[in-house]
Amino acid sequence: MQRTLIVMGPVQIIGFCLAITAFELITYMASDMIMPAMLSVTDEFHADARHVPNAFNLYLIGGVCLQWLIGPLSDRYGRRRLLLFGCALFGLACSAAVMTQRIEAFNALRLIQGMGLGFVIAVSYPTLQEVFCEADAVRLMALLGNVALLSPLLGPLLGSLLLEWLSWRQLFLGLGAASAIIWLALLAWMPETIGVVRRDGQQQAPAPFSLRQMGQRYLALLRNRSFVASSLALGLMSLPLIAWIGLAPVLLMQRLELSALAYGLWQIPVFSAVIVGNLLLDRLLADHSLIRLIELALWPFCLGLLLLIAASLSPTSLILTVAGLALYALGLGMSNAALYRLALFASDDGKGLVSAMIGMLSITVMGGGGTLIALIGGGRSLQSFALWAALGGLLCLPLLYRLLRNSSSAPATPNAPQ
Repeated sequence: MQRTLIVMGPVQIIGFCLAITAFELITYMASDMIMPAMLSVTDEFHADARHVPNAFNLYLIGGVCLQWLIGPLSDRYGRRRLLLFGCALFGLACSAAVMTQRIEAFNALRLIQGMGLGFVIAVSYPTLQEVFCEADAVRLMALLGNVALLSPLLGPLLGSLLLEWLSWRQLFLGLGAASAIIWLALLAWMPETIGVVRRDGQQQAPAPFSLRQMGQRYLALLRNRSFVASSLALGLMSLPLIAWIGLAPVLLMQRLELSALAYGLWQIPVFSAVIVGNLLLDRLLADHSLIRLIELALWPFCLGLLLLIAASLSPTSLILTVAGLALYALGLGMSNAALYRLALFASDDGKGLVSAMIGMLSITVMGGGGTLIALIGGGRSLQSFALWAALGGLLCLPLLYRLLRNSSSAPATPNAPQ
């Protein structure tokens, strides 16, 4: 049984964790499962293939554009009602994609669908941190992240298989129906953490909401060097993986002329490695501090990016590129949840607002970096992609060096109340 800080029964704990995980999974599925169909979408709309990575990056930008408001609103009015609203908005946007007739309308809906990702980051992540103690929260973030990673692992493969019988419009309709089921699960099992007395006797009172105060709180966060460094590092560490998700359909299906099924199979080593990294994090968490876990994760992380640079010099680089991505992804899986925890507790401000700023900074880096990699030729060849993705990922090292050096000389990372 997890050690909760909110009074919850076993059934509610399980239902809440499953509902949160399902919502996170489906927000990623709406991106990854559709990627094999994107060339069909652009063909149907008589649009350029550049809209394939553009639609993915718009989805990421959608995850950023409302987080500045979602987080403070959840601090004021409660996490539960905000997440219910976000799930409903996401489901309606998926269902509306069935009726699109132009690529511009399709891209606009991708932006709105991406807002569902913003609700996951700004509302559900802080809720987990508030419901469970530190060790359990980090462990759940990693283990539940494994389920979410089934989307990029199985999403392209599942999408490729479903496209044998269904159209891309029917896929979106199915995502909308699944969102309705998840909404009902959240309604039944999600607890409220704002204004509730916890088992330790403490209570997180609703935070006052004013645009002026909110702006001041965001500016205070931007002056917190440890917070900014960890948030930007989160985005840069994930950049090679995000760039791969966005450009892989073009690189594998258009450039190398692989089938949609082969495209899906080549995703398996990369995203399996992230899951293995999360499982290693779970095993090491009991005996190692968060700082030490990140230090250990940097070994496979850096070796994988160096292998990508080697792949950029190889004329037959597919195997080498995927091997480098897999090794890098192992380190990413070992460090991501730990680094998120450090960022979240680098400030004593409301966790909805802090989580929103983490998401805005990290996803802006991922979306902007992915767009830049595409613009400078990352989709022209595997060699070009490998080089730019590796260089983008290595940019996180100066930030991590400062963060780890400062953290090792400072008191222990603040814990959630035990």
